[in-house]
Amino acid sequence: MFRFALIGLICITLQQTSDADDKKLPLSIVFKGNTEFEKLKKNAYQNNWAGLPIGKRTITVGKALVGTPYKSYTLEIDDHIEAPSVNLQGLDCWTFFEVSLGFARMLDDPENQHTPQRLLHYIELDRYRGGNCDGNYLSRLHYLEDWLWDNHQRKLVKDITKELGGVKAPVRAKEMTIGWKGYRYLKNNPELIPELAKHEKRIEKLPTYYIPRNKVRQIEGQIQDGDIIGIFSKSVGGKISTSHVGLAYRDQDGVLRLIHATTQKDYGRKVAIDSRLSSYINRFSHQAGILVARPLK
Repeated sequence: MFRFALIGLICITLQQTSDADDKKLPLSIVFKGNTEFEKLKKNAYQNNWAGLPIGKRTITVGKALVGTPYKSYTLEIDDHIEAPSVNLQGLDCWTFFEVSLGFARMLDDPENQHTPQRLLHYIELDRYRGGNCDGNYLSRLHYLEDWLWDNHQRKLVKDITKELGGVKAPVRAKEMTIGWKGYRYLKNNPELIPELAKHEKRIEKLPTYYIPRNKVRQIEGQIQDGDIIGIFSKSVGGKISTSHVGLAYRDQDGVLRLIHATTQKDYGRKVAIDSRLSSYINRFSHQAGILVARPLK
């Protein structure tokens, strides 16, 4: 009897392992840009990026990525299986900041661990709720407000928005359930939408703060290299929602600027060093303000 039970347990374990394997995508799908990765590593070793504090290290990686083409939907890599991914051949605003931060974190590890798989580990740590991707689309932190809350709670970053004078943000988080047909995973798995709507309602209730656009200039001196700058845009009913993200960079003249992956034709649709942060925020009438997250490790 015991033998049959043991055999049954082995069969179940093998089936669970098989199911887990079925939820994994090959490295060739989840990691693109080996040449760019090796170039970043060479630059990091030659210039001792690992010796920099995490914020300065992050912005140093970000500056090295300037010129990378902008590419939309780089996270939509499969119809059903969610997985950590990196594409160094094309970045959007979110993947630009998280690759910069993930690569910076990886440099704390021994050089023999500086592999695509290790960078993917740090992307998973950052991108997914609790730092764990379970193969389900909803384990990803899709909204920057949710990302900030989760990463702040895990002490990976510190939300310094409130201490910079931020006020409560009237957040609206409905973009994905309204525009679900524009997302590959949701289009192929519409049964996820009701659960996603629950996440959106929870996100709207998070204690999120923002610095209004007319207050950004006066707090620029308190922002550091490598701080993550989330940008809020005006939404319906007096609400606001995050619509863009980049990294803070203080240039050699002491001017605080924004580095981001941008679709603006003036910058050639690529990762670019933009104007003074406050000038950028006030350039577009729809932008309502910013949040600021400081990498801790």
